[in-house]
Amino acid sequence: MKENENYFVHETACVDDGAEIGEGTKIWHFCHVSSGAKIGKGCTVGQNVFLAGGAKVGDYCKIQNNVSVYEGVELGDYVFCGPSMVFTNVQRPRCKYPQRGSQFYAHTPVGEGASIGANATVVCGHRIGRHAFIAAGSVVTKDVPDHGVIMGVPERQHGWACECGTQLGDDLVCPHCGRRYQEGSNGLELKEGTEE
Repeated sequence: MKENENYFVHETACVDDGAEIGEGTKIWHFCHVSSGAKIGKGCTVGQNVFLAGGAKVGDYCKIQNNVSVYEGVELGDYVFCGPSMVFTNVQRPRCKYPQRGSQFYAHTPVGEGASIGANATVVCGHRIGRHAFIAAGSVVTKDVPDHGVIMGVPERQHGWACECGTQLGDDLVCPHCGRRYQEGSNGLELKEGTEE
């Protein structure tokens, strides 16, 4: 633990001056957190994670091993990033014609409570909805609705997930926690009168 700090950084990790890290967050082996990166409270940042300047991570997120979070990526609260999943941040990268700087980086917001499985790829510039579930190995090339269950290469929607993670049936009622949903403007939303 760094002296006078309220978060944990492993001795092999590198946290640049100017990075913001919330209370109770843990940053593990061989990570690099760049100046200008923002990490909320209560997060777990697994081994060999890179957070670029301008990357934003909400509260209570879990970023598993070997994930890079680039400028333009913004994780809401309680987002799960599985091992070795990939974000991109430039839509047409070229070595010969480099595109460096914020003006080239596409915004990729990931909604509260979304889960992105191991080895999935999220192509930049697309919104991942709240409580969406991206299956391991999927390639996301378009926006994902709130509570959408996404699988495949390229991705296809295979139903809906409850906030608790359970897949919903046709009645849109969670068999595990009892939450009830209805279609909304960005996917599913809780039915009126249902407690969140």
